Amino acid sequence: MDNPLLKYLAFVRTVERGSFTKAAQELNYAQSSVSKMIADLEREWGVSLLERSRAGICLTSEGKEILPYVRALLNDQQQLEDALHRMKGVQTGMVRIGTFASVAIHWLPNIFAEFQKDYPGIDYEMLLGDYDEVESWIAEGRVDCGFLRLPCRGDFDTLLLKEDEYKAVLPVGHPLAQKEKIALEDLNGQPFLLLEHGGKTEVSDLLEQRGVRPHVRFTTWEDFSILSMVEKGLGVGILPEMILRRVPYRVEIRSLDMPYYRKIGLAMKRRERLPVAVEKFIRYLKFRENRAKSKRIRRPPGRRILFWFIGERLLADLQHGSLVQAEVHQIVSVRAGLMGRRPFPHAGPRAAAGGLAAEVGAHQVLQ
Repeated sequence: MDNPLLKYLAFVRTVERGSFTKAAQELNYAQSSVSKMIADLEREWGVSLLERSRAGICLTSEGKEILPYVRALLNDQQQLEDALHRMKGVQTGMVRIGTFASVAIHWLPNIFAEFQKDYPGIDYEMLLGDYDEVESWIAEGRVDCGFLRLPCRGDFDTLLLKEDEYKAVLPVGHPLAQKEKIALEDLNGQPFLLLEHGGKTEVSDLLEQRGVRPHVRFTTWEDFSILSMVEKGLGVGILPEMILRRVPYRVEIRSLDMPYYRKIGLAMKRRERLPVAVEKFIRYLKFRENRAKSKRIRRPPGRRILFWFIGERLLADLQHGSLVQAEVHQIVSVRAGLMGRRPFPHAGPRAAAGGLAAEVGAHQVLQ
């Protein structure tokens, strides 16, 4: 326990996980050992880093000031290890990624499947959140890079990957479904399901710019909840095309008369300082929409395939008769509270995301 870097890591992980117990589980130490490491730091530095209570732990004012420096030290250590690996030709490392749901579902399984074939020794750590959370994780150094809506912070380096078109989603039999394209003005007064979390999103901006005022009945950041409610006739919505791929709900999808897009990109603080493993990962972004190896299969009757986020996000319950084979073996589950664990190391190409920190794992559930 005399290793100062281990003490720094214990401090950072305890802050990120919000408890000594979770940090200890991740680091494979006893809780008392993690607590002692942080107490040692407090004694050595002569400051109080954490406030402890029955409700959990939180940073003191001194802890908040020191945390960025500790993270920087750990990042520098990782860069040193990457440089040594590069000199020795060792194909190992860690890719820490921040992302939002639709990228985690539709892009990352394809990327990881190809990446693992060439670099089975590189592990992944992924945090799942909304745009603001991913942006803050990049700025804090919690992740090396993150998928974001562009434009983002001006001091980030970015790569534009896709312009994702927004489309109207309507209940089956809705009068507007008779139209080939939907004018935004047609949504005035309509019961509306708004995709939004925290601050304004593209949909709110679009409606405001065009002076359209639907009757907003629900506001949520869960896109599949919107699809489910639209299917039940509770309202209409506007969602990105990426979310609407292989939709398991009975809904009508129509283009807007004036196309509107969100720009999706990969952002990082400084590309020239990225770890070697992350640079390798970036080269495989070209496989994000690779469908060349997908085959159509028929699901046996009476069985279902469940897509879920373990936590707040129920993604979908597929009840239709056919699926893409890749989907069967790349069912995405996310355990948002278990960042840093690697439950599926080197799981192979049929495991879409072996060993992700937010546990984007590949589960075959056709049992």
